[in-house]
Amino acid sequence: MIEVRDRSHTLNSRDFKFICDYVYDAAGIVLGEAKREMVYRRLTRVVRERKLETFAEYCQILRSNPEGEKTYFINAITTNLTSFYREKHHFDYLLSKEFPTLLQKNKDSKRLRFWSSASSTGEEPYSLAITAHQAFKHVLSVWDVKILATDIDSNVLAHAKAGIYDSQRIEDVPQHLQKAYFQKGAGANQNKVKVNDTAKSLITFKELNLLHDWPMNGPFDVIFCRNVIIYFDKPTQQDLFERYYEMLAPGGLLMLGHSENLGQFQQYFENVGRTIFRKPFDT
Repeated sequence: MIEVRDRSHTLNSRDFKFICDYVYDAAGIVLGEAKREMVYRRLTRVVRERKLETFAEYCQILRSNPEGEKTYFINAITTNLTSFYREKHHFDYLLSKEFPTLLQKNKDSKRLRFWSSASSTGEEPYSLAITAHQAFKHVLSVWDVKILATDIDSNVLAHAKAGIYDSQRIEDVPQHLQKAYFQKGAGANQNKVKVNDTAKSLITFKELNLLHDWPMNGPFDVIFCRNVIIYFDKPTQQDLFERYYEMLAPGGLLMLGHSENLGQFQQYFENVGRTIFRKPFDT
């Protein structure tokens, strides 16, 4: 099959299959025919940046230098669609139900750990940090509260660490939270906002491929793994769910995206809300 649109480049079936295989081998991400248009758009930008004539030329670069080109290409091809308080019901559940419970559950250890495992440009972990600060600000001076934010894409992590966004990105954030956790830019940056140190101080950003070793120490009280599992095949999904399970504290929560489910691993969790799953306490 060849792209039928009248464009300067065409993505034939051979090159598309190679790209799908390469992405799967490099990152475990499954790209099928439904993702063909997305692959076309993102690969077109790569080809133009490299001043190449065809997709086949770039495929040859990937064949000849697969490791050297991997980070650049994965950064270019992975999806990074996110927003502040995306799937707001997750944060509402944490603030109204889970975080008050954790204040009692962890009162002896005074330790809380949260993980945003596909943090993209940072909106998710910052939303989590703001929610956590709202709940725990009265104990932060004596409690050990930390958020780990990881992503495979080094470019979006750099964006996340900077914490600078176009001002329209926070239009749906309640005004009182905008005032408390964001700084408005001035002059040339008047259309920008920056996450303030109150929220930033809770987060550590790290590059991580979910299919590789996880060097961090658990257990985590809450893990966000939203809108990333859908890009993996079923065996890889089940393997990741098992690893998340092991990383969770007894009673810990796993948050998935709106179109995701645990599949066969559902039997090991309790469903306590919309795409909110709890590891049993007695494990």
